Amino acid sequence: MNDTIKTAIAEHAIAEYPRECCGLVVREFEGDVYVPCPNTAATPYEHFVLSAGDFAAAEDRGEIVAVVHSHPGASAAPSVADKAMCEVSGIGRWIIVALGVQADGSIGVDDWCEFGPSGYVTPLLQREFVHGVHDCYSLIRDWYRIERGIDLPDFERADEWWKDGKSNLYGDHYRDAGFVDVGVGVEFEVGDVLLMQIRSRNDVPNHAGIYLGDGLMLHHMHGQLSRRVVWGGVWAQCLRSVLRYREVKT
Repeated sequence: MNDTIKTAIAEHAIAEYPRECCGLVVREFEGDVYVPCPNTAATPYEHFVLSAGDFAAAEDRGEIVAVVHSHPGASAAPSVADKAMCEVSGIGRWIIVALGVQADGSIGVDDWCEFGPSGYVTPLLQREFVHGVHDCYSLIRDWYRIERGIDLPDFERADEWWKDGKSNLYGDHYRDAGFVDVGVGVEFEVGDVLLMQIRSRNDVPNHAGIYLGDGLMLHHMHGQLSRRVVWGGVWAQCLRSVLRYREVKT
């Protein structure tokens, strides 16, 4: 990373502080350039989302060689979510710039970190919530891959899709992922996906967990760490459907 690119990244990160900045390093004909992009996350002070349109526009300029974002008021070390995104991004180089308040009261760069894919696998428990990366559906996908050796498809989902007035992530896609709806009156089996509706303005199931057996559910609520809970109580009251995986899709 040359000084020109470092300066461009630092200026962008400082301008966006205390929001996380994000951007891409693109290899054009005359050399590498930094392309700043808008952070489209619903909570840009906590994480970043780079839109597909901005990514495609950068690809039109040349080869994308690095993903860039900032850590305002935090270490430059990659978070669990950063490592997870790096593994699935297909981009071999990630750059993090850490920012903080300097001795003179200004905002400045504290540190830099560069890393790449390393085979990292996020633990199922105690993972931080980052929508689209570590959310309830991501946890289901990871559980099925780790416990059953089954790769479920991912589905594009905007932040806070459950209150846009139209989206129904689970209802629209569960068949494509190989599941069937077995109704709410069945006896649960290990691996069943329990669909719940929790404060959804769209009036559709917007949360899901995996039944682990022995009365336990694994799930990941918005704004919380992933965890195991005893099934029942408020969770049972919110249950809307039970999905069961079938190898043969219809």
